[in-house]
Amino acid sequence: MNRRTTRTATRTLAASIALASGLALTGCSSDGDAKDGKPQLKVSGAFMPQPVMDMAGGFLVIKNDSGTADKLTSVSSPLSDDVQIHETKDQKMRQVKSFDIPANGELKLERGGNHIMFMKIKQKPKQGDKVSVELRFEKSGPIKVELPVEAPNHNPKQH
Repeated sequence: MNRRTTRTATRTLAASIALASGLALTGCSSDGDAKDGKPQLKVSGAFMPQPVMDMAGGFLVIKNDSGTADKLTSVSSPLSDDVQIHETKDQKMRQVKSFDIPANGELKLERGGNHIMFMKIKQKPKQGDKVSVELRFEKSGPIKVELPVEAPNHNPKQH
């Protein structure tokens, strides 16, 4: 090889190493991810309409500010020994095992859609009370949330 070919090969190799290093660093971290690589979840808009029967619904939004997806796998509460997560399709509710929480996205549990269902509640909370729940996830640690009890017809979409 002559000098010119050696210099060109050296520059190409150096550029390739720099590019590969930059890509490797980019793949290892993403904005919003914790150092342990778990999703960063935040809950907002939580509420429960005052129950009129021995069942109640719970509604909230789980925002994922990370590049790692997660799943809501279960919910528990002192209000009921049977707390389920339900999806609504074609105006029919059915229990599901989990809900996806996309990377850099959100899961909306809302009236008329997917929601938390408290079966055979132990007592009926009144408007102004708060109901404790614990949300459990596939990857993230549990999150405890207080659901303020609102009027039976409360729907934030209509305000």
